Amino acid sequence: MQKTIQITHGVARMPEWRMAEPVNFEALDGEQLAIVGPNGGGKSMLVDMIVGRHPLLMHDPEYDFSPSAKPLVSDNIRYITFRDSYGGDNDKTYYLQQRWNQMEIDENTPTVGSKLEEAYQLAGADTPERRELQQHIYELFHMEHLLDKYIILLSSGELRKFKLASTLFADPRILIMDNPFIGLDAETRDQLKELLGTLSRERHLQIILVLSKVDDIPDFITHVVEVRDMKVLPKVTKEEYLKSRPEIPAHVLSEEKRQAILNLPHKAKEFHSDEVVNMHDVCIRYGKRTILKDLNWVVKNGEHWALSGQNGAGKSTLLSLVCADNPQSYACDIALFGNPRGSGESIWDIKKHIGYVSPEMHRAYQRDMPCVRIVASGLMDSVGLYVKPKEGDYEKCRFWMDIFGIGDLADRTFLKISSGEQRLVLLARAFVKDPELLILDEPLHGLDNTQRRLVKDVIETFCQRDNKTMIMVTHYKNELPACIDHSIYLQRHA
Repeated sequence: MQKTIQITHGVARMPEWRMAEPVNFEALDGEQLAIVGPNGGGKSMLVDMIVGRHPLLMHDPEYDFSPSAKPLVSDNIRYITFRDSYGGDNDKTYYLQQRWNQMEIDENTPTVGSKLEEAYQLAGADTPERRELQQHIYELFHMEHLLDKYIILLSSGELRKFKLASTLFADPRILIMDNPFIGLDAETRDQLKELLGTLSRERHLQIILVLSKVDDIPDFITHVVEVRDMKVLPKVTKEEYLKSRPEIPAHVLSEEKRQAILNLPHKAKEFHSDEVVNMHDVCIRYGKRTILKDLNWVVKNGEHWALSGQNGAGKSTLLSLVCADNPQSYACDIALFGNPRGSGESIWDIKKHIGYVSPEMHRAYQRDMPCVRIVASGLMDSVGLYVKPKEGDYEKCRFWMDIFGIGDLADRTFLKISSGEQRLVLLARAFVKDPELLILDEPLHGLDNTQRRLVKDVIETFCQRDNKTMIMVTHYKNELPACIDHSIYLQRHA
């Protein structure tokens, strides 16, 4: 059998990139693989070895990309990482509110269509067959309505579609994707699974999916490699893996930690209002695009809402109005905590009472500072930390990091931990000031099954307390915590 990739007794040259034991890994032609395992278990380290980012002692990986005639590893293997969907390492100019600021858009701002055409041209010669593939991808992803949209205005799910499309144009021999289904609505997830299955059959494409959420293993996957405790376990068939997969416990949060959350003292300066959010006939437009139209919505104190809708329907835009991140909020009839918007309160007066996590926030955190300081930035409502916290503040940070099972990451730096661990750090940041309103936009992105259950336990416990209101966005119904008692669905406008 043709071995497309083979690593034998692989040991990274740099000590900080080494696994717990030498790595043995092979992928045979015709196999479609899933690499699975817990957050921080070493999945990304393995992929970095496979693609040659982490050079090895003595034995370099061996490749056989035939029938591809492309000479370079980088031409044959394409790797889409989790962080790429939020802008990637080259996106240093991105800031949290940028997506909502129309002033940032001028004639030089790229559209989806122009960037995708650029990617298409770079990937190879313009042929009828390649144009057909391009059109096929646009149709499957329903991307026609996105082509004239500015990149800066894309939702996280739309960004994921854009990144996948531009990579597929390159027609690689091996495509590695890190959590490709997160941030996509159910219809698009099904379309992507179907598309990947079709491409793997028709285009001699080998696919390797790196998955935190093992319920997402598609039908076309043939084999699974589990990575845990920085060890690469032997490859097994998908059927063998699914039979031996351990059950997720009904609850992961310990009773002691549950009680610690329930026993948190009330703050002296809490907002107590019957209506936490009141929106009347809210409309949001960007150029010719209507995102929200005549929206009326009231969220009462103590309610726990699920906010859902297709990619691009306006879910994150709606939340940006609540969080005062969107300049258009001041032209809308909105009241928060009983105070009409524009009645004299500052953005910071509002943010004091809101804990928030979102894909946009994850994308905005590009500074490699200790994780405890990332959590502490939630006390100041800043991205980054510009005021030195008091020792008592650090105690609160360590409390919430311990609740989320990441106490040992306090002194590790943010960009050196896995994307799932980063998400837990940002969740601790959202909870650290014990907010009256919790806004969770795709909070379980990139988390493994056990961590997802833990986060749901924390949310359910937190919401049992008085004066706690929550709005949560997810594309997976089974991710919704048991405390959800109201729901709103946004329809995408043409």
